[in-house]
Amino acid sequence: MANKTIGILIGSLRKESFNKKIANFLIANAPTGYTLEPVEIGQLEIYNQDFDEEGSPASYQPFREKIKSLAGVIFITPEYNRSVPGVLKNAIDVASRPYGQNAWDGKPALVISSSISNISGFGANHHLRQSLVFLNMPTLQQPEVYIPNVQSLFDDAGNLSNAESAKFLKDVLAAYIDFLEK
Repeated sequence: MANKTIGILIGSLRKESFNKKIANFLIANAPTGYTLEPVEIGQLEIYNQDFDEEGSPASYQPFREKIKSLAGVIFITPEYNRSVPGVLKNAIDVASRPYGQNAWDGKPALVISSSISNISGFGANHHLRQSLVFLNMPTLQQPEVYIPNVQSLFDDAGNLSNAESAKFLKDVLAAYIDFLEK
C-alpha cells in the first residue's frame, strides 16, 4: 500500500496552542502507511473574490495544490465566539475558490474541537461541519470529538498526559482511517 498523506489544519495560530498539541499527538500516533502533516494557514492573505479575476496572492496556489494532493483532512479547532477562528474560515474559502475549482471536493474529513471550558468547542465543531457539507467533504460522524478542559490534558513539555484522552484520540484516528478507506 502506498503511503497516504492526511493534512491537519489547526485553527489556532498561538505558539502554545492546545490544538497544535493535539495535532502533534496524532502525528506521533499515525498508523503505518499514513503520514499526518500540518498544513500552515497563517500565511494566507484574507480571501477577496476580486483575486479570482485579477490574480491571487502568491500564497494561494501552493496552498490549493497542497489541499488537492491530500488523501484526507483533519481539522482541529478552538471555538471563537461559537464559531471557528477567522484564519480557519479564510483557509477554507481560499481553497474552495475560484468558484468551480474546490480543492476540498470529496476529501474525507475529521473535525476535532477543543475548549478550556466544559462546552468543548461544540459550536465551532458544528459550524465547521456546515461548511464541509457545502464543500462536499464527507465527514466522520461517529465518534464525535469535543475535547473539554483541554488545558488540563498536557504536561509542561506539551505532551498529552491523560491516558483516557490518549486512548480516545487513538481510537478516533483509527475510526477516521477506516472511514477514509471506505
